[in-house]
Amino acid sequence: MSNERLPTRSSDRDRAGDDVDVVVVGSGFGGSVAAYRFAERGRSVVVLERGKPYPPNGFARSPAAMARNFWDPGRGLYGLFDVWSFRGLEGVVSSGLGGGSLIYANVLLRKDEKWFVKESPLPGGGYENWPVSRADLDPHYTAVEEMLGATPYPYDDTPKTLAMHEAADRLGVPIERPPLAVTFAPRPAGTPVPGAPIPEPEYGNLHGLPRSTCRLCGECDVGCNFGAKNTLDHTYLSAARHHGADLRTRCEVRGFAPRPGGGWEVRYVVHDPAREGHPTAIDRLPLQRIGCRRLVLAAGTFGTTYLLLRNRAGLRGISPALGNRFSGNGDLLGLVLNATDGAAGRGPRRLDSSTGPVITSAIRVGDELDGDGSSGRGFYVEDAGYPGFVDWLAEGVQVPGEVRRTVEFGLHRLLSRFGGTRHSHVSRQLALLLGPGVFSASALPLLGMGRDVPDGRLSLSGDYLEVDWTAETSLRYFERVRSTMREVAEALGGEFADNPLWWTYRVITVHPLGGAPMGRHPAEGVCDSYGEVFGFPGLYVLDGSALPGPVGANPSLTIAAFADRACEHILDESSVPATAAAAPLPAGAVASASDPQPQADGPRATSLSFTEEMKGYVALDTEDPEQGRALGRSRHQRLMFRLTITASDVDRFVVDPDHPATAAGYVDCDLLGGRLPVERGWFNLFTRGDDPSRRLMPYRLHLRDPGGNPLTLVGHKDVHDDPGFDLWRDTSTLYYRLLSGHVLPDGDAAAPVLGAGVVNILVRDFVRQLTTFRTAGPHPARALERFGRLFLGELWAVYGPQLARARQPV
Repeated sequence: MSNERLPTRSSDRDRAGDDVDVVVVGSGFGGSVAAYRFAERGRSVVVLERGKPYPPNGFARSPAAMARNFWDPGRGLYGLFDVWSFRGLEGVVSSGLGGGSLIYANVLLRKDEKWFVKESPLPGGGYENWPVSRADLDPHYTAVEEMLGATPYPYDDTPKTLAMHEAADRLGVPIERPPLAVTFAPRPAGTPVPGAPIPEPEYGNLHGLPRSTCRLCGECDVGCNFGAKNTLDHTYLSAARHHGADLRTRCEVRGFAPRPGGGWEVRYVVHDPAREGHPTAIDRLPLQRIGCRRLVLAAGTFGTTYLLLRNRAGLRGISPALGNRFSGNGDLLGLVLNATDGAAGRGPRRLDSSTGPVITSAIRVGDELDGDGSSGRGFYVEDAGYPGFVDWLAEGVQVPGEVRRTVEFGLHRLLSRFGGTRHSHVSRQLALLLGPGVFSASALPLLGMGRDVPDGRLSLSGDYLEVDWTAETSLRYFERVRSTMREVAEALGGEFADNPLWWTYRVITVHPLGGAPMGRHPAEGVCDSYGEVFGFPGLYVLDGSALPGPVGANPSLTIAAFADRACEHILDESSVPATAAAAPLPAGAVASASDPQPQADGPRATSLSFTEEMKGYVALDTEDPEQGRALGRSRHQRLMFRLTITASDVDRFVVDPDHPATAAGYVDCDLLGGRLPVERGWFNLFTRGDDPSRRLMPYRLHLRDPGGNPLTLVGHKDVHDDPGFDLWRDTSTLYYRLLSGHVLPDGDAAAPVLGAGVVNILVRDFVRQLTTFRTAGPHPARALERFGRLFLGELWAVYGPQLARARQPV
């Protein structure tokens, strides 16, 4: 089926009552396996993939198409590559039906048995611990390898492959041709033939277009236009669709939350193909909803962790390990330049990196865990080929030679034209113009990956994902990788060159892992060894974010095997997921409650407003504001709000003993997903209780996190006279709690508490606040006077008696 024919929506699937057994978010190695395993067993499955399908011949190749081949819907870009930039590293992931398989280098290596570490200490505290073993995953490794057609590279005359094996022999290190998810022969175990038709499997192909065997063009990482790669859309997703799975492309999940009756509600937006190339206000796209009994998050390390962080308000009690154990799988790119025929250097050696698939060979360097005398953390060094057009780009950057050849060619043509020569054959001159191509032919990228230290942390910074990661804690590992790469280059009579980012100790990772790590208990991990999130039955993390440390080898096979094992376990269970204990109150739960929001009394009423800004700290999973402030400060978890308080009728406001007003504005908190507009807000000035010497200033703000989960900030300023001058502290300090759902006062006691904290008015913000007072109506001066008298009068009622006593003579 072509790109245009693959549906993104059906006529009835977005109705409010839509409910299925399983919703899978993302279509990478975890999501595709899950979709297939559940659909195969007769479960109703919906896959929500934000990207579009990429059928054979659907990948960008021209400069114009490549310029649009990036993911940023707000700017009208719906392309394949999603590039994330953080302080310590760059991350490159995929957006499309088939996820990372569309741009990976096909390698299907199993994680080394002894690299499944147990309680391996980490710098700064904590441990890397794998609650699964190689034996647990081995049968699932086999199942995935069979589905993806794992085949070692079969050709014996590829220059870069021969060079890698020659270098390994000289260095005395083991090397192998790893299994690749590539079809080289038209029949299993047949003779490899480039460009031969590939027979269609029994489950068909969702694109409905012919595929052909590998043409050795090096284009694996930019998308295979011939269908030779056994990507997930050609395998697991086609099989899932054959069994009835509903694959919805251009559907980007925004939020999710447990339902009170069990199961999950998922909210997503649909990207309109007609908007491609045009900026779009994506925050204004209408939310679609779908219900499910089980929800599988498989949007990749960045995507899944981002969704969990953005929807924490609906996940009360989720593990504090959320965001931890980030790793780039030790990815490091290096270059072999100017290779010669050997260590003696007899002349340029043709490595032809653009011939063959991207990776054909893998050198393994031992680990101290191997028990064979090796030291340090182990890793792999693999050849990293590239498309043929990169050769042209590489030659183009050789400026001096290019300029010299161009000048010589131009002079020759001028002399031929004006010198009266009869030579019309210019082949030799054209060959000289193009040059010998030695630079590109004798260069070979090397890709290192291995057991770096998984001590990074993912968090939110406003609306953006942030990574706290540095190469420094893994510096010894990276230096070992660079040393081996340098030895490979020297064994080939060439020179080693770092990628330019390493000059500032930055790396590029194409294998981000961690963020929602599995563990033995909630203090150690977000989910268990089967991917189920602790405390949230029916919610699963089945992608690279669940891995508690680096795989070491290319991680795709391990992610798929982990998902396969989890699905087998889930399907073998006969029980339906229990109701999540943390289910929030539904948004409509308070619809019948009375509305305390005051209204103006008519056209002659005068209103008054001012703007208040408060800043402080917050922590989840505590009900004590003071404790929340202390924890939040230690964890750098800030919360602030900016509110415009409005008394719509000042006369009514003054005489009403509750002094009610409305509050509008926003709350800004990274922990809750960024800036949250106040949907409805209430404020009261100096309410009185049983204690005549005390006044309260209550605040109640109805908010909704980015995923659509309702929550309420409810708090108060406690104005009472303690020994010493505490007027400023009392009137500038707000103690608050965060409640699940949109709650009115009579529901506070029963509402689940998400967290708590304290915010304060800073002196500079108070000075600014004094300039924000505004009135509207026929009596502005009287309104200001009456409000001022009320405010100062109440303060005197609280603090005046002590001041009066202090002035009395002793």
